[in-house]
Amino acid sequence: MKFLLFTFVGVVHLFSLNSGKAIYKNDFSRRTFQEIKEEIARYKDVAKAIINLAVYGKAQNRSYERLALLVDTVGPRPSGSKSLEKAIQIMYRNLQEDGLENVHLEPVKIPHWERGEESAVMLEPRVHKMAILGLGSSIGTPPEGITAEVLVVTSFEELQRRAPEARGKIVVYNQPYVNYSKTVQYRVQGAVEAAKVGALASLIRSVASFSIYSPHTGIQEYQDGVPKIPTACITVEDAEMISRMASRGNRIVIQLKMGAKNYPDADSFNTVAEIIGSKYPEQECVFKHMRELCSNTITCASFKPKKAGKEFSIQWIYVPEVVLVSGHLDSWDVGQGAMDDGGGAFISWEALSLIKDLGLRPKRTLRLVLWTAEEQGGIGGFQYYQLHKVNISNYSLVMESDEGTFLPSGLQFTGSEKARAIMKEVMRLLEPVNVTQVFRTGEGTDINFWIQAGVPVHLLQLHEAIDYLTIADMAHAL
Repeated sequence: MKFLLFTFVGVVHLFSLNSGKAIYKNDFSRRTFQEIKEEIARYKDVAKAIINLAVYGKAQNRSYERLALLVDTVGPRPSGSKSLEKAIQIMYRNLQEDGLENVHLEPVKIPHWERGEESAVMLEPRVHKMAILGLGSSIGTPPEGITAEVLVVTSFEELQRRAPEARGKIVVYNQPYVNYSKTVQYRVQGAVEAAKVGALASLIRSVASFSIYSPHTGIQEYQDGVPKIPTACITVEDAEMISRMASRGNRIVIQLKMGAKNYPDADSFNTVAEIIGSKYPEQECVFKHMRELCSNTITCASFKPKKAGKEFSIQWIYVPEVVLVSGHLDSWDVGQGAMDDGGGAFISWEALSLIKDLGLRPKRTLRLVLWTAEEQGGIGGFQYYQLHKVNISNYSLVMESDEGTFLPSGLQFTGSEKARAIMKEVMRLLEPVNVTQVFRTGEGTDINFWIQAGVPVHLLQLHEAIDYLTIADMAHAL
């Protein structure tokens, strides 16, 4: 059911959904909202056909089976690894065999980090072996490890107040969980803030609302001019225990060993496939050698270079209006990435498969992008944006699924109020499966660049039940 949301907005004729900055060449501003509403309603039978195929027909469970095959075959797909590149090549072949159009790979340079062996043992006030996971891009410790007394803090503000106590110690963050976007700042910035006050290493309470003694991992970021120190996540349970010990005045000593290493950037790819739009391919031409774009036939035909001794040739290309759906193929190394983000990648693929299987041809090109190196800070998404932003006005809508593939309740949307009203009408087509809501603040690591440029974006909104799902439940939820 999750992929139905991506499918509908791909096939429905989306009108001027820009949030104010991107300017569309096809001007629909003269159309009344009532006219737009009526045209969207005419897709009711198409919507019903998609639902029947996806929920009750031969495509039922297809995306699950496709995903299971990939993760069983390849396993974890960390940035820079051979397994990620194997997964990319498999997906490239899969998309070709599925009969999609313009299947190709776009080169990306990505970070290559490996965690190595790692351990943490509390030596005082008692011996306790701790579960940890090093954070992406962290440096390692010396071979003998780092053995030091601990300073426990609950916020960056407390760390600043107690800065004189931090020098030469291991800072343990026991920050309360507020929500992911706020609390994750401790994982991302914790090492830098601890290093600024002279700490030798930092250990961060896992960013989670629930724990079964399972440490988390994720990216962290160093800062130029600030010493790099090793950093890892510890479990919620250990963070709370260490905090209780510190509140009683106990001296706490931890030995931390991390074999993490950063290697030179590796070659990788974003994986792209399309269903070409029937109505809005935009013709442009490229002047070779000058690499100069012009946007209409008259300019190209009349252009006469005057520079002596320099040959110019004209090459015609098609730059379509695009609705982009996406998820990322990479994962961390401690799981097989079925939820983060194999599920998002495969439901995005399924959106195109459903439209192809029904013989539908959307008016705008529906483009699938499977990002590489999202976990390292959206590297693939950023490089794609840099490559394609010259045609930003041709992007009608950009979507990403990267919050799990649980039961959806609607879409998060960022765009103008006029666009929001139109999207509410589009979502009415999903009334048969009771997924009709349009929420605010759509965002995602790989698509935030487009938001900043004014392109409207969507992200799946999931039921709140996922907040208290345990890791063991995730296989059933998928």
